[in-house]
Amino acid sequence: MSVESSNKVVASDSAWSVFLVFLRLGLTSFGGPIAHLGYFREEFVARRQWLSERSFVDLVALCQFLPGPASSQVGLALGLSRAGFSGAVAAWAGFTLPSAVILVLFAQGMSTWGSAVPSGLLHGLKVVAVAVVAQAVWGMARTLCTDVTRVTIAAFAACAALLWPGAGVQIGLIVCAAILGLMLFKPAQGHAAESLPISVSRTVGVISLVVFFSLIAGLPLLIQVVPSQTLAMVNDFYRAGSLVFGGGHVVLPLLQAATVPNGWVTNDTFLAGYGVAQAVPGPLFTFAAFLGASMNVQPSGWVGATVCLIAIFAPSFLLVIGVLPFWEQLRHSFRTQAALAGINAGVVGLLLAALYNPVWTSAILKPQDFGLALIALVALMFWKTPPWLVVLGSGALGWLLSTVF
Repeated sequence: MSVESSNKVVASDSAWSVFLVFLRLGLTSFGGPIAHLGYFREEFVARRQWLSERSFVDLVALCQFLPGPASSQVGLALGLSRAGFSGAVAAWAGFTLPSAVILVLFAQGMSTWGSAVPSGLLHGLKVVAVAVVAQAVWGMARTLCTDVTRVTIAAFAACAALLWPGAGVQIGLIVCAAILGLMLFKPAQGHAAESLPISVSRTVGVISLVVFFSLIAGLPLLIQVVPSQTLAMVNDFYRAGSLVFGGGHVVLPLLQAATVPNGWVTNDTFLAGYGVAQAVPGPLFTFAAFLGASMNVQPSGWVGATVCLIAIFAPSFLLVIGVLPFWEQLRHSFRTQAALAGINAGVVGLLLAALYNPVWTSAILKPQDFGLALIALVALMFWKTPPWLVVLGSGALGWLLSTVF
């Protein structure tokens, strides 16, 4: 199906065919969100010609503007353009389920045979998380903190997050960063853009946005009226999915603050799962499935994984559908661009704080741990080793070091 001259794509695929296309990507897309977008461009622009190069770039810009996993949101929008709302669900399922199932199986293996797994191997997985988050901090800082003002916002956000840990403080820091962005930045006018090849009515968009904000405000109130562990999990994971700007790694501090202090999962389990999440294809947000399956409270297992997975991705569905009808106006708003510049700098600071606590403080306990983390970081950043191979190698080296030292 080729792109028409008006850049509108006729939605003619079945949801099943969309699912199969994205399932193949979900099984093979290693390397994180930037790599995922590269796979998407090759598949949908160059090979299948579902949309033009310019439309794809503009769609990526929209999804990077929104909180949540950018690559998954691009997939949702592409599925929506081909087969309507069922196509959006099919695209999400195909891209997400492979890694989610792998992580749930790993979680169940840890709970069943955890005592039989060498502690050094699990510690190696915690150490590799240091390298992965350090790489994310460095890459995001180079892109998003390009001047003294942005660096300063990031530094103060990191200090505040370390001094006052907690999900509530992190949310407040994001809001403060947006306000500072409005006050301090004056973005330049962007390029003239063509319309995106997706049609959603403004009525549907408004309904989606109302549901999105109603859940953010209403879930905490509902928990007060109807105390429920399931509702508490939905609230925390939905909130994490609603407030993550800058990529999947930024979800780490929000999920850690929501799960570990409450005793839902141990910090060791959290970091081991985060390490393994780097070795699987698909979006990093599927780490939520691992956490749901690893809960020390009910629901856990497959039920807990399903609850947490749906809760963390629900904001992406609502935001993509809600913002599409208004994107042409938003994308040219100086105030929107300025607020987003401040938010991006703030989330770099949040991720920098998470690099220290809990990632560094829980993993780097001995000199050999630092050496292993350094090797993993060099392998990722300079040797360009695939992340899954770095994770496996770090686990093996962690086990070897535990037997020698």
